[in-house]
Amino acid sequence: MSSRRLTRGTASAGALLLAASLVACGSSGPAGGGGGGGGDAAQVWALQDTVLNPIEQASIDRFNESSEAGDFELATFGNDPYKQRLRTAINSPQAPDLFFNWGGGNLKEYVDAGRIEDLTPLLDENPELREAFLPSVLAGAELDGNVYGLPMRGMQPVVLFYNKAVLDAAGVSVPTTFDELLAAVDGLKAAGVTPIALAGSQAWTELMWAEYLLDRVGGPEVFQNIRDGENGGWQQPEVFEAMSLLQDLVERGAFGEDFASVGYDVGGASTILAQGDAGFHLMGSWEFTNQLGQSPDFVTGGDLGWAPFPAVTGGAGDPSNLVGNVSNFYSLTADSPNREAAEEFLTTALTDEEYISDLIEAGDVPPVQGVREQLQETDNAEYSTFIYDQTVEAANFQLSWDQDLSADEATVMLEQLSRFFLGEIDAQGFVDALAS
Repeated sequence: MSSRRLTRGTASAGALLLAASLVACGSSGPAGGGGGGGGDAAQVWALQDTVLNPIEQASIDRFNESSEAGDFELATFGNDPYKQRLRTAINSPQAPDLFFNWGGGNLKEYVDAGRIEDLTPLLDENPELREAFLPSVLAGAELDGNVYGLPMRGMQPVVLFYNKAVLDAAGVSVPTTFDELLAAVDGLKAAGVTPIALAGSQAWTELMWAEYLLDRVGGPEVFQNIRDGENGGWQQPEVFEAMSLLQDLVERGAFGEDFASVGYDVGGASTILAQGDAGFHLMGSWEFTNQLGQSPDFVTGGDLGWAPFPAVTGGAGDPSNLVGNVSNFYSLTADSPNREAAEEFLTTALTDEEYISDLIEAGDVPPVQGVREQLQETDNAEYSTFIYDQTVEAANFQLSWDQDLSADEATVMLEQLSRFFLGEIDAQGFVDALAS
């Protein structure tokens, strides 16, 4: 799982250039506070993030000053050390009280082991808290009808970016349906332009196409069955149908001939789009930040466009559905000795006006109700409000598959997806490989 999607926020004000450099850097241990159980203060564990950590710390400081329930201490870790440290600590007296996570299947192993507190009763007791969050985002930490985490930062849906000048020169319109996308691909090819930029050396960039097409064809239930091992999993007919649509795109030359050598982390696909060598680029909302950092004239000149993923005519999926990073969440460990303080923190700190304002100033689009007016006041209001409106209107927001599946399942899926894009297996081969 790449760190490209773990800490990036959307773009706003001067923090954009800082946010463009954000990755979950490696570390051998925590920065700031000590490990869980290391002192009298309750522990909040999170990823290292040069923009988000000061906001988290300020929130904790405000809580510590105002609450009589107890004090909290922030401990931050690099991405890979964090995951391993958490997996080890969660079953020990060294477990944190609250911890940062990605929701969905990322939490499932801990929920199944009984290590995570069900927050549904807390939301039932505080209905205003439930109502404060966008429903499609809050659902990102829901398993079997129960909520195991509360959103603690912005959302990062996957968006269809495009180069307006390239599309205009080729006489191509922004597609609203998959058939229109195919027509756009043909038009861009005829104009001598690679239709879609793709960093195919990293399979997670290819995954976005499979995620959206399966959702548009069959709706969110199809992947939920895969994740939960129900109704045939990968052998559901909608999987073959979606992968057949994707196979048509690949074989039509939508991604050009050299996509397998293009990387994302080095800016390859983003540069291809900005320099006019491609018409479209499907990527997470952090792409705006990357473009502003790498190719500011492309953004400020008005040539960068963005749109929802096209609908599939006759498909069961709601065209408003999103895929991507729903948000990041704070969850409460089941045996926390500081439960009263932790519940007070969850019910007050995450919807605190100053905390929300700090997130917006740093470039995030928080998943809370009623912040659109604040977003309209940012330097990149058109984009920020687009992301917010898309999430408000979303019937469902699917967490990226490689984060919603177990690590082993995700690894196999990405390997087979890479083979699929390279033409080594077809749609049926993909289904068969994952169903075996």
